[in-house]
Amino acid sequence: MSKFKGFTTFDLKVIGIILMFIDHIHQMFVPMGVPLWVDWFGRPVATLFFFVSVIGFIHTRSKEKYMLRLYLGMVIMTLGNNVLEQMVGYDEVQLMNNIFRDLLVGALMMYGIDKISEGHSSKKFSKIITGIVIILFPILSSGVFMILMSNPNTITAAALGVTFIPALLFAENSVLVLLIPLMYLARNKRWLQCLLITIIAVFFFFQGMTQWMMIFAVIPILLFNGEKGRGMRNFFYFFYPLHIWILYLISAYLYMH
Repeated sequence: MSKFKGFTTFDLKVIGIILMFIDHIHQMFVPMGVPLWVDWFGRPVATLFFFVSVIGFIHTRSKEKYMLRLYLGMVIMTLGNNVLEQMVGYDEVQLMNNIFRDLLVGALMMYGIDKISEGHSSKKFSKIITGIVIILFPILSSGVFMILMSNPNTITAAALGVTFIPALLFAENSVLVLLIPLMYLARNKRWLQCLLITIIAVFFFFQGMTQWMMIFAVIPILLFNGEKGRGMRNFFYFFYPLHIWILYLISAYLYMH
């Protein structure tokens, strides 16, 4: 038996995908009486994927192409969700899932941090301003869309805008996405990344929210060995939307029959 050498990035993705799949079984089959505790498996998932996205952003050959892939994933996922809900008409389950938006907002903020760092190193004030603008963009766009959503005459425009423009407050995990740039700033200190996760988990615990279980993501993160492992980038991009849509269709069929 070979000695355990820690988890690779591939291993963390597999752990995340398995837990996510169980969580989505709960989401899609709540109308059939799936118990609430099944949802607990999914609480560490976002944190795991956020950590993996930080690792991916650090090592990607092209940060711009990395963000473009996430952008296309976000748009396709949003459009796919909307089309499927319109076609099926299954109101008992809402397709709000779109981790691509979360990861894109996080990637934009990491990109902004890089620009600020480059500007500081090269003494170019324009790069620092550019970085700040990039970081603030998903936050400011959220404010604009919230205002548009509050007016019945502009709700449609807001929904269309959210489809194509990344906005923090419209991300699946909302402000929790800020954990991505925070972990990026602490990228050379694993203990600090885990401390950030723990502090946020404690906050959720005292709020009486099951999201405190995100703290269990600390275990595989601490066991991360820094190696990439097998690649599965394209698998995730396809698996994520497809498994959600298939589970949704199965749930709709069972409920309606």
